[in-house]
Amino acid sequence: MAKTAPTPGKTPPAADFEHSLDELEQLVAKMESGEMSLDESLASFERGIGLFRHCQQSLEQAELRVRLLLDPEAPDSAEPFEPEL
Repeated sequence: MAKTAPTPGKTPPAADFEHSLDELEQLVAKMESGEMSLDESLASFERGIGLFRHCQQSLEQAELRVRLLLDPEAPDSAEPFEPEL
């Protein structure tokens, strides 16, 4: 099966994750400043939850890809790798 080239204008998953994480960090900093109205805080919180869920999903997909690379025959039994100290 041939891989297709990324569609121009579509953000690669890693860049999309980084952008979402950056936006989430900015929202948290803005909310922590305490200078937002209640409505602004609620809207920012709602946006933050969406960003968090998007980031979590991206991380889960990345973990699955790593597991498939470690053991393509049985990804559920793949052992997580431990960094060398």
